[in-house]
Amino acid sequence: MPRQLHLNLFLMTRGHHEGAWRHPGANRKALTDLELYVDAARIAEAAKFDAVFLADSLVGPESGQQITSGLLDPLVLLTALALRTERIGLIGTASTTYSHAYTLARQFASLDHLSKGRAGWNIVTSWAPNAGLNFGLADNVDHGDRYRIAEEFVSAVDALWRSFPASALLDDTTAGQFLDASQIQPVHFEGKYIRTRGPLNVPGSPQGRPVFVQAGQSESGRAFAAQWAEAIFTAHGSRESAQAFYADIKGQAQQLGRRPQDIVILPGISAAIGSTEYEARQVWEELDSLTSIEVGLARLSARFGGHDFSAVPLDRRLTRDDFPDPDKVEASRSRAVGYVETSLRDGLTLRGLLKRLAGARGHLAVAGTPEQVADIIEDWFRHGAADGFNVMPPILNQQFELFTSEVVPLLRKRGLFREEYESRTLRGHFGLGELAGTGAVGAPAARPREQALAA
Repeated sequence: MPRQLHLNLFLMTRGHHEGAWRHPGANRKALTDLELYVDAARIAEAAKFDAVFLADSLVGPESGQQITSGLLDPLVLLTALALRTERIGLIGTASTTYSHAYTLARQFASLDHLSKGRAGWNIVTSWAPNAGLNFGLADNVDHGDRYRIAEEFVSAVDALWRSFPASALLDDTTAGQFLDASQIQPVHFEGKYIRTRGPLNVPGSPQGRPVFVQAGQSESGRAFAAQWAEAIFTAHGSRESAQAFYADIKGQAQQLGRRPQDIVILPGISAAIGSTEYEARQVWEELDSLTSIEVGLARLSARFGGHDFSAVPLDRRLTRDDFPDPDKVEASRSRAVGYVETSLRDGLTLRGLLKRLAGARGHLAVAGTPEQVADIIEDWFRHGAADGFNVMPPILNQQFELFTSEVVPLLRKRGLFREEYESRTLRGHFGLGELAGTGAVGAPAARPREQALAA
């Protein structure tokens, strides 16, 4: 079967542009209203998208004009969406820095059961300034330690998911035996940062385990992704940058004994769509008029670990000295490096950088007709820059409805995207196949990679 695109909806309240919450074309339901999210998820499912994805923030907003990435807990919200959708995957963000391995393993296994095999875990090492204070810690965890903790955390969660195989759940009312307890074993995980005895108290879930998703782009993040990730959300403003990342990740994974096709790489794309390119560009201008410099500066500061940019002139070309050293940023290091490189390469002013980040925060932002947007997607897909895209509509649901009704049919005509779902699990949508080693019913034998992880 010819290789096909994967499309994921990055579901961000009323849209991804900072001004989307004020736009008349945005869904006006409250950000705490389940139906706001159901509306978008159902549009995505009708278009046969692989999944919807929810980001998360562990700190509160600091501006009356700033909307957070979400006001509801992702796992609670995805559980509700599981009951209002049928086939689309459900990917939620959860931190390895501030979560408990046992609790997280139980929650995601439960979501996978309740959704009948549609769960994915977006593994993050939290970077937001002051997040540690919300969890009773004196300070944030530094960048290097965050990934060392993440390695142990994912290993522990993976072991917990294997500790109670589905085959151990007999539920034999005739014989009077509910469990085959001999199959259920403690994990006795003892690391420097993470400790858990196990076993988990939830049996192996329909997919074997939820899909591992990851989004880090630093050197540590890439190494972690090559080892663990099955889907990667990544941010690139150019095809060349995306191609380099794609080749690096697939190469590192292959060196670890993994098949390159077992990692689905999905750059973000935020597309303003119009009947003409001019009309599409007007969408960005409308949205830009609805945001503020203060909000942009607050978001930029957070990406650089709280650095104050207020003294930088708005309309002078940025220099390297206007930024702190991005390699020393303890927050979102990879994104900070990208912002500096983009600013210097494109000769941006601070105002220009804030305007660009308001739309897609460093992801690919485009404006054009449906044909032009489809051309860009096909170009990246065919030239080793992407296995698909994390679709980030600037306005929900207005611009997302245009994407699904105008762009998706073009991709289908080109033989690039499915007409119907061929699987009932997220793992199946991504073409990853089921896993063994956790006792998932009907799962084929483990691939060498899964056997290595289980050892």
